[in-house]
Amino acid sequence: MIKKPEKTSDAFWQEFEETHCEKVLARGLGKYVSGWEEFDSSKCGGIWGLIINTSGGFRFHHFPQESWIDALTRFAAKDAPKEKTIFIPNEKIISQEIIKEAKWRKRIFSSSPPRLVIRYTDEAGREARLIFEAEFNSK
Repeated sequence: MIKKPEKTSDAFWQEFEETHCEKVLARGLGKYVSGWEEFDSSKCGGIWGLIINTSGGFRFHHFPQESWIDALTRFAAKDAPKEKTIFIPNEKIISQEIIKEAKWRKRIFSSSPPRLVIRYTDEAGREARLIFEAEFNSK
């Protein structure tokens, strides 16, 4: 049996930069909390994905996943999980802020991860806000 060679993380990020023609500035794993109408209306709260800050803007990319229990329950519905992506170009971003608990005692006894809050201008020109639980690694 011929085994398909595994892609390294460096190769993945190089391919990502080439595909999107943008330099990756920071990346991490995060959980979507709220703020994107399409996700909120379809009850997608709490999905995990890649948080990517590039020279062109901000991206959150959720890769489809399912456990064997999900596969069994999906069998009747025949809905396969789909990739979900959020993209906000730099010109629409007002601010990006990582909110961490400042007091060391609360950090020790609290299980709340840092929050990434992105304020941006939506398609109607109104200010909107995206919230993620995230850990970023600078590249």
